[in-house]
Amino acid sequence: METRKRSLVKAAIWNVIGLVSMALIGLIATGSLTVGGVIALTNTAIGFACYLVYERVWSGIEWGRNA
Repeated sequence: METRKRSLVKAAIWNVIGLVSMALIGLIATGSLTVGGVIALTNTAIGFACYLVYERVWSGIEWGRNA
């Protein structure tokens, strides 16, 4: 089982990657850095929360683990 701190760090790093890629996609799609940034920040906040909950739920599931 991993610690909450590890889950948090993993989620944060993953979301930084997502933030950058979504900001670029938003910029390309809208032509506006501001609108692309707002889209990226909104997506990252929602994704961060979902990923963190997802990781914590799976950390408590024993199925598929080797002892």
